[in-house]
Amino acid sequence: MRSVLAAMVLFALVPTVFAGAPAGIDGLSWMAGSWTGTQDGVDMEELWIAPKAGSMLGLHRDAAGGRTVSFEFLRIESAADGVTYWASPKGRPATPFKLVESAGRSAVFENPEKEFPRRILYWLAEDGSLHARIEGTQGGKPASEEWRWKRATP
Repeated sequence: MRSVLAAMVLFALVPTVFAGAPAGIDGLSWMAGSWTGTQDGVDMEELWIAPKAGSMLGLHRDAAGGRTVSFEFLRIESAADGVTYWASPKGRPATPFKLVESAGRSAVFENPEKEFPRRILYWLAEDGSLHARIEGTQGGKPASEEWRWKRATP
């Protein structure tokens, strides 16, 4: 009877103990979809496919003046050591950012070895728009960039 009671107490405490821990990759399903926006004359697109088999795949494209001015291949993978966001701007080798915070419809990925970006933040706003922000330092000073997209209509 004592072991049953101890097990019940342990299971009751597990959600409390791990409440601040990052969610697994399935907890990022709110990012999935096709997103569009315009900022400073640049048409932006970001596409994320839903989590499946431990990964999400993404693509970002910026277009201006009738041509692609920037692109990025993205992926989020789940592994034994946690969830990692891999960024490959302009097709360069992928840089890892570990998921360090996740709650509801927000996520923070971080790579403490990089100056900029050091952190990548995503969140879904109340109005349904997807936001992303990169943060770090450039030339010893805080720096950031932010994007906002609305869900694309088919």
